[in-house]
Amino acid sequence: MPVGSVETRNQDTTRSIAQETRAAERNGARILWLADQISRLQKQVPFGRRLTRGTAHGIMSAIAALIAYLPTQSLGLREGFWGAITALAVAQTEFGAARLVARDQFVGAAIGGVIGLFVFLAIGQDLPSYAAAVVLSILACWLVNVESAARLSAITATIILLVPHVGTPQRMLASRVFEVGWGICAAIGTVWVVARINRRLGISV
Repeated sequence: MPVGSVETRNQDTTRSIAQETRAAERNGARILWLADQISRLQKQVPFGRRLTRGTAHGIMSAIAALIAYLPTQSLGLREGFWGAITALAVAQTEFGAARLVARDQFVGAAIGGVIGLFVFLAIGQDLPSYAAAVVLSILACWLVNVESAARLSAITATIILLVPHVGTPQRMLASRVFEVGWGICAAIGTVWVVARINRRLGISV
């Protein structure tokens, strides 16, 4: 292949990558602008509407958290509060939004837990291994294209490596994933029931 055609192809590839990078930057800026506009519109909602929506969201979240927490006591799980925390994070006023958050919660817990356990067994439990686990957890989420779960993945790795716990790290991982999964189920179920009731009664919250 002639040298000139190789150079031309390389230039075209470089130009294409640069164009894609600029397009991604523009899209990111537009998303931030839209998020800012939505935030401003939400602040302009009348007080009565905010009171109604806030109360409804609070009640629904409390119900989801209780459903997630109470069974863990009878099962003898020492850290059942993680199920309640997950339910509170997932419970949203819209079912579609709740499903997206639920995905991030579960994927983040699974990736961060597995990487935290692997680092613990391979390197040990110290600050350098913890830092490595955080980097690897966030990187793994980006590599599998679920970067929105990166923060939760790093938090789970932190729990595995820094939080004192009774039992083996393997048990800690299994308990964490189970509690998160149960909290997700409790929240999704609660949001689904509330959404159906509101639809039947013609209520818009």
